[in-house]
Amino acid sequence: MSLLEDLQWRYATKKMNGAKVPQEKLDYILEAARLAPSSSGLQPYKIIVISDKALLERIKGIAYNQSQITDCSHLLVWAAWDGYSDERISAVFNATLDERGLPRDTMDAYKSVILNLYGPKGQDWQAHHASKQSYISFGLAIAAAAEQRVDATPMEGFVPEQLDELLKLTGTGYKSTVILPIGYREEANDWLVNMKKVRTPKDAFITEMTIADAAEIGDKSGNLDLNDVVSKK
Repeated sequence: MSLLEDLQWRYATKKMNGAKVPQEKLDYILEAARLAPSSSGLQPYKIIVISDKALLERIKGIAYNQSQITDCSHLLVWAAWDGYSDERISAVFNATLDERGLPRDTMDAYKSVILNLYGPKGQDWQAHHASKQSYISFGLAIAAAAEQRVDATPMEGFVPEQLDELLKLTGTGYKSTVILPIGYREEANDWLVNMKKVRTPKDAFITEMTIADAAEIGDKSGNLDLNDVVSKK
């Protein structure tokens, strides 16, 4: 099967049958999510895996009583950093450098760039940025699930503050961003299963541009010298 065939097969499953996803398939999906790219390689998020039915029942009430929460095999919850700090970035960079056998000061200049860029933007911006990184991992998990013929339902329909409290994320430096029930479709009771997949037509979705199409902005080239960013610390 090709990736495009897998993506044609998948849809946002509306009714799941409760069957368990084999551990090897779950592991494959999680590994694809773990290998996802992220800005500066920071991976400012983690995944919480839930299969306990009592806990899923509690989460269902926080997720507007969507049945997939309790009918799924596993619920995957992405939780992202609530901000960036020297300590957090250093921990990631140090682990990377240790694995590569490089001195720990190898990435100090680049770390300064990140802190100088992100710091002035404030914690709300930083939390939003980290949240966006989690969506890259989220998308790859969805594609990996389709490859394994495991159904998945992307969800933003939940109350993050309540989920954070329930999962004891409050005060830990993490905030829930998006959730993904995975399992198997119950075709007889899923109104969407046989519906035609509809997406934006290619000619409206894809635009090719050249320099001639770009806006005239005078001397505002937008070029940024990262050395200048470091020097402004």
